[in-house]
Amino acid sequence: MRHRARGRQLSRTASHKRATLANLATSLLAYDRIVTTEAKAKELRPYVERLITLARRGGLHARRQVERRIKSRAVSGRLFQELGPRFAARPGGYTRIVKIGHRVGDGAEMARIELVTE
Repeated sequence: MRHRARGRQLSRTASHKRATLANLATSLLAYDRIVTTEAKAKELRPYVERLITLARRGGLHARRQVERRIKSRAVSGRLFQELGPRFAARPGGYTRIVKIGHRVGDGAEMARIELVTE
């Protein structure tokens, strides 16, 4: 029974899901857009938006909280130097999910998740 268990399981153990989300977030923050399954994109959105909010806040504690999740120093540096100031005036909603159809191999729903550019 999944009493009070939030989020999608993604057919993974908890540690594998954490690692998957961290890797997807690293790729999204490095390249501004990635293509993945719709379920992974929907799980990734709040994960990345929390990281961007921490980057907007700045400070040492926020940087340490981000680097617990993002292992790449280059990506965390970009997050604090470029993306934090870029979204400073925006109150939230830093990402967009666009559905792009089915994957050929197994018919999975695919989606592109991207950072909003305004």
